Amino acid sequence: MRRLIEFPCAGQMLVGTLDEGPSTTGLLVVSGGNEVRMGAHRGMALLAARLAATGTPVFRFDRRGVGDSSGENAGFLSSAPDIAAAAATFSAETGLRRLVAFGNCDAATALALFRHVAGIDALVLANPWVIEETDDLPPAAAIRARYAERLRDPATWLRLLKGGVDLRKFIKGLSKLSQSRSEPDDGLATQVIAALEGQSDVTIVLAKSDATAIAFADATHGKLDATVEIIDTASHSFAREEDQAALEQVLRAALA
Repeated sequence: MRRLIEFPCAGQMLVGTLDEGPSTTGLLVVSGGNEVRMGAHRGMALLAARLAATGTPVFRFDRRGVGDSSGENAGFLSSAPDIAAAAATFSAETGLRRLVAFGNCDAATALALFRHVAGIDALVLANPWVIEETDDLPPAAAIRARYAERLRDPATWLRLLKGGVDLRKFIKGLSKLSQSRSEPDDGLATQVIAALEGQSDVTIVLAKSDATAIAFADATHGKLDATVEIIDTASHSFAREEDQAALEQVLRAALA
């Protein structure tokens, strides 16, 4: 059974969707960006239905100012009360004994930072957002990976000779690669690494060719003890059918 639940958060009313199941281990889905609880291409709603069909309760919700929830959308760094309220509501409605939370992009970052306020037992974090950029280019790590791939392809050199490559963009990308790669002491990547240090039951899921995932891997390489799962896709939201199946397999392992 799927039902809507309203619950309070910091003077506002949030709306969540509960897909019920008999298991005492449940999945809390936190949406990234300004995405509503349905997920991209209804991906999270479909995932919730599949998990519930095999016994796992799943709770999705809109944070303040997003979708059906009231209030002001202050971004993912202000979502600690929303995550805590959703986790408490989910547990109260189902009597959970173990709570696993999943988020993609900045929702993954929010879960890493705010896990402690919500009583979450395990995390599955997909493509965590640690990018602090001031231009319209992809992160430097993604540019390096893309350039390395393209420069190994003879067709790229042929296109360059024939004028088929945007030289201004190419030079702009090279210029960005020459910039310092140092992370500020209080930068987002530093905060996420510190938050996850010593935390148990954390699985990181990375879309192999996604710019956000590449930036995260570059910023945190060798600094985390978490389990890392790589899905061979460029889709940030794991939109392809095979991507969804791979993501679901990781989630089921975390829930087991």
